Amino acid sequence: MTTREEAQALLSLARSTIAEALGAPRASVPRLALLETPRGCFVTLHRGGALHGCIGSFGGRPLGAAIRSNAYAAAFEDPRAQPLDLADVDDLEVEISLLSPRTPLSFESEADARAQLRPDVDGLVLEWGRHRGVFLPQVWESLPEPREFLDHLKLKAGLPADFWAPELTLERFTVEKFLDPARLRGLA
Repeated sequence: MTTREEAQALLSLARSTIAEALGAPRASVPRLALLETPRGCFVTLHRGGALHGCIGSFGGRPLGAAIRSNAYAAAFEDPRAQPLDLADVDDLEVEISLLSPRTPLSFESEADARAQLRPDVDGLVLEWGRHRGVFLPQVWESLPEPREFLDHLKLKAGLPADFWAPELTLERFTVEKFLDPARLRGLA
């Protein structure tokens, strides 16, 4: 479990990375062992209540480097991202999702796979050939039924919603999620 200090450091690192890319001076980063630990994470940015960008990675590099890379990509490289200037950084709502290890699902059919999904708990990775899609558990908020969750994930992967193949693979994961204080104030 991540401490409040660690969560705040991760959120500050994401926000300062975006500000630095727009010309702000480099902010100091606390020395935390967590930042050196390889771990998967996603950085999600909202601007004015709308999704600005969401980019993630599944591990293999230190968490601090992953947060910086994913924050930059969510701010500037996600196709949904609109141009930013330094004045916009304070208005961004930053959310960080730390990922658990992925666990393969074993299933006999699509109905069996859907029956194993845990709404509001599972994130899901779908792969078939070169097609790949990922949904964080937060997506359950807008797609609360397992059928629509899985159908939309197939669409995200570039497959038809009614597609199914025996070679299709699914892996589930969970997240530990942090919202920055600016977003929490906006929700109060």
